[in-house]
Formats: sequence, C-alpha cells, structure tokens
Amino acid sequence: MIKLHNSKNDIFVPDGIPVQQALERTTHLCISAHQDDNEILAYHGIVNCFQKKDHWFTSVIVSNGSGSPRAGIYADTSDEEMQRIRIKEQKKAAFVGEYAVQIQLGYPSTNIKDAKEHKVVEDIHEIIKVAQPHTIYLHNPADKHDTHIAVLLRSLEALRQLPQNKRPKQVYGCEVWRGLDWLVDSDKKILAVGESPNIAQALVGVFDSQISGGKRYDLATAGRRLANATYLFPHEVDKAKAITYAMDLTPLVQNETLCIKDYTIGYLQRLQNDVSKRFDRLS
Repeated sequence: MIKLHNSKNDIFVPDGIPVQQALERTTHLCISAHQDDNEILAYHGIVNCFQKKDHWFTSVIVSNGSGSPRAGIYADTSDEEMQRIRIKEQKKAAFVGEYAVQIQLGYPSTNIKDAKEHKVVEDIHEIIKVAQPHTIYLHNPADKHDTHIAVLLRSLEALRQLPQNKRPKQVYGCEVWRGLDWLVDSDKKILAVGESPNIAQALVGVFDSQISGGKRYDLATAGRRLANATYLFPHEVDKAKAITYAMDLTPLVQNETLCIKDYTIGYLQRLQNDVSKRFDRLS
C-alpha cells in the first residue's frame, strides 16, 4: 500500500480493485494542481487509455481545491463545502474516463508553494515510484498560475529523485492557464485529442461547481483545442479535429543539471528569433 503523508488524501479506484494493483498497471500519469486540470491538460493520455486493456491513466491532484471563484448556486458555498464538492466531482470524472486510480493529495496551496515542504515531493515520488508510468503529463513551465508552477516544480523534483532507469520515457508540459500556440512550430509537441469528443466534453462537464460557478471551462477547453487544430498550418487543410500543445519536458527529467528557468526562457528566445527573422526577411 502506498504511504502518503496528508491524512486528508483521497484515493478512488473506479473498478474497485486493490489500490496497489490498480496503481501498478498505470502507463500514463498526470500530476496537476486542481480538480479538472487533468481533464483539461491531459485528455491525450485519458483518451489513449480509454477502453484499453493494456493502457491505464492515473490522475493525481495535489491541492485541496479551496479558494476557487464561485457564483450562482455556489456563491455562498464555504471553502470546506467546496472542497468536498470538488473531490466528488473529480471522482465522477475518474469514473467517466475509466481511470486506473484517482488520487487527491489534499494539500493547501500554501504548502505546495513552499519549496521547503518536502512532504508534497515525497508523496508525488511515492506515487510515481509505484506506478512507473512511461508517459507523464504536467503543467507547462510558462503557465501563469503560481500553484500550477509550484506543482510542476515539486513534480520535477520528485522525478529527478528516481533512478535513471525508472524515469518516464516521455514527459509533457501542457496547456491550462496559458496556451502554447506561441511556441515556434519546431518546439510544439502536437497531441491529437479529437477522438471521442463526447467523452472529452463529459469529463470537463462534470465539474459543475466551476462551470455553473462562473467559469466556462467546458467551452473554453473545446474551443482552444479546435483553434489549435485550425491555426496550426496556415497553408494546409486541418490535419486533426482537435489538438493540445505541449512542451517536451523529458530533458529536464533525464538531466537534473538542467536549469528549469533557463530551459523555459529558451522557448521564448526561439520565438523572439523567429519573429525577428521574419521581419528581416520581408522588410
């Protein structure tokens, strides 16, 4: 049985098999900050495991989900009530998406943002060590949400503690609070996510506390994926119905001497060079 520090953690296995066995079958794993983040950033992993016997998606949510904006029927919901609602909604998504395991660590954002809070890193490390996925989805390092970046940093720290032969073969940094259409085309990892659009819609749609609470993540997520597919190739017809963009974070996991900040700034510098060269060529 995996050992987690926070007593407020919640583990749900949709098909009811023992947790250890369920986690060990994982092939694709997503670690994100909030309930509904995984359904937005890692649908590529979800749909590639859906209805498969040899591919399994595991979802890890690090924060407790408190402090989210709320309106309508949720306007007067307390933080404690909202946390319970969001945990329940995340379990609904896990059932709809047929996840291997849904783990909610339940840490407050203040703990996650504290680089000296080693319990968060240790919990993430424990999960990855047992699951041993070949593909991991994380927040991208250019995301504009502080808690997202904190989860990314804690996750990379946990991954770098693994022996080299136990580290995942592919690690993606995906879109939530900042799209990645600005990446130069050679830097884009293009993840086709047009399959089973009904499942994609249902997964985001179960988070009623967010949608009815004032944030149309269901429409925005579908719109971004469609826009990515349409605007990818200016001189060609669409090659996919929906696309999620990602950064390749695998080098950061394989080589712990790489600076995460410098690695990210490199993407911005390549965009700057691309813009500058285009002006030079056409002026």
